[in-house]
Amino acid sequence: MDQAIPSRLCGRPFNETDLARIRQEIALAQPPLRAEIARRVCRALEWTDIQGRPKLMSARVGLLRLHRAGLIVLPPPTCGNGNGRRFVPRPESRPEPIPVSVPLRALSGLRLARVDDRRASQLWNGLIERYHYLGYSPLPGAQLRYLIQWDGGLLGAIGFGAAAWKVAARDRWIGWTPAQRQAHLGRVLNNARFLILPWVQVKHLASKVLSLAARQVSVDFPARYGERLVLLETFVETPRFAGTCYRAANWHDLGETTGRGKCDRTHRAALPRKAIYVYPLAADFRAALGVVA
Repeated sequence: MDQAIPSRLCGRPFNETDLARIRQEIALAQPPLRAEIARRVCRALEWTDIQGRPKLMSARVGLLRLHRAGLIVLPPPTCGNGNGRRFVPRPESRPEPIPVSVPLRALSGLRLARVDDRRASQLWNGLIERYHYLGYSPLPGAQLRYLIQWDGGLLGAIGFGAAAWKVAARDRWIGWTPAQRQAHLGRVLNNARFLILPWVQVKHLASKVLSLAARQVSVDFPARYGERLVLLETFVETPRFAGTCYRAANWHDLGETTGRGKCDRTHRAALPRKAIYVYPLAADFRAALGVVA
């Protein structure tokens, strides 16, 4: 049985007229490929970023959700995309475990190298799958990924994806209304993955990387997505981690999540509770998020 039409799709309002237009574009797409359908849907629904570029990734995610809900029928994928299969790291994503144990000031050339090509992407994915406790899964929505490097080699990886749709403690702290959140959530970015390789033992490195990342994403996000970024967030699983590096980097501790998750329907805590941390990137971040003083 088909599901009800969602009122929002990938962060934007959605209705029966939009669904009908998508079905029309599927019928008209030539060649009848998912990529071509996404391009047509972006044009038809004016699904673009602030610079007018089609939001193809968001469109493809939204179309797949509609397809799985039985609301549309997409053509079969022309090649496997890995959905439903465990990510298998390539051999080159296993760097030689050379111990690094020096004072932070001795890490010459400490930097974040943005992941912009296939080779760097495969390395980042493989590192996260091998060494991060959550493993690899594609980051949602607008994203930025970096390899943590120094003149002596590789130290780790960090990645940012779309912000969580609703977080009670965060939303109270910001003070925005549901309408303001819907309109401006794109200016919030989530630190979804952070990895220091297990053989790297450098005191204060993690908090230093967070400080570098805050400055870097403030530049890279508007350059890539055409929108100003004003707030970072992250969720630290407790008691597995204490969140020390976030506090040392001056992130704000807002308390804990409920442990229910965004798909909870039973109102029972089923997921690990996570500490919520946020980091404003601008003094006027509340105004930039639509909150009127």
